[in-house]
Amino acid sequence: MTSLIDGLDLSQKLTHDESVKRIKAAQLRLVQLRLFTAGLLAPNKVGPGLLVLFEGFDAAGKGGAIRNLVAGMDPRHVHVVPIGPPNEIELRHHFLWRFQPTIPGVGEMTVYDRSWYGRLLVERVDKLIDDDTTKRSAQEIVEFERALVDDGTILVKFWLHISDEEQLKRFKDREKDPMKQWKLTSEDWRNREKRPAYLKALVNVFDTTDQHHAHWDLIAAEDKHFARVAVLETLIKRWVRGLERRGIAVPEARGEDYLR
Repeated sequence: MTSLIDGLDLSQKLTHDESVKRIKAAQLRLVQLRLFTAGLLAPNKVGPGLLVLFEGFDAAGKGGAIRNLVAGMDPRHVHVVPIGPPNEIELRHHFLWRFQPTIPGVGEMTVYDRSWYGRLLVERVDKLIDDDTTKRSAQEIVEFERALVDDGTILVKFWLHISDEEQLKRFKDREKDPMKQWKLTSEDWRNREKRPAYLKALVNVFDTTDQHHAHWDLIAAEDKHFARVAVLETLIKRWVRGLERRGIAVPEARGEDYLR
């Protein structure tokens, strides 16, 4: 459907043991980078804010990826924000208005579980906005993200991708598990029926918003062990690159000793 998705190899896998090993190493590095940008490691200078957003089909593993991402961090050093449908007050404002309070400032970190891309996906697919509004909104998102990056924010955007078959399997697994049934709603089933429309909308999302200042990182999420490692290691690369592009000398990974 899109060049980005068509080029994604969903067969990529990792063993449980290899995944655990690499997740642990990545988590240590992420904690080091977070302490460094918060000004809590030498040279004790506060770095730019980091905004990480996750999008993907229902049951693609966004929640698990986020849990692994923040697992080693002090809750005071990261803000996880679940994004749902806009409420009555938010609907009275520009669609980007509701995100302003949670945009990370200098030295801060925010993780979005879904984001402003609901405008171009959910609202478009459900025909809550027309084509002209969709086109204008896409351009406004590009400009908004450029403004954030130009102001110093490091922005990392993830799309976790799974096949139709894998999503159905995960839905049925949730249906059978009393501890996971709460994750599955009638809305999830309704959205699943609209997968072709969502894939079509994704063509526009990637074509218009995959920009040099705000690239999309597509993660093959068919295998959760692979996906969780890919998210963490990709984030480390993006974060380090973003710091270095701003002239910041990033400390080398030091293992567990910096946490003692």
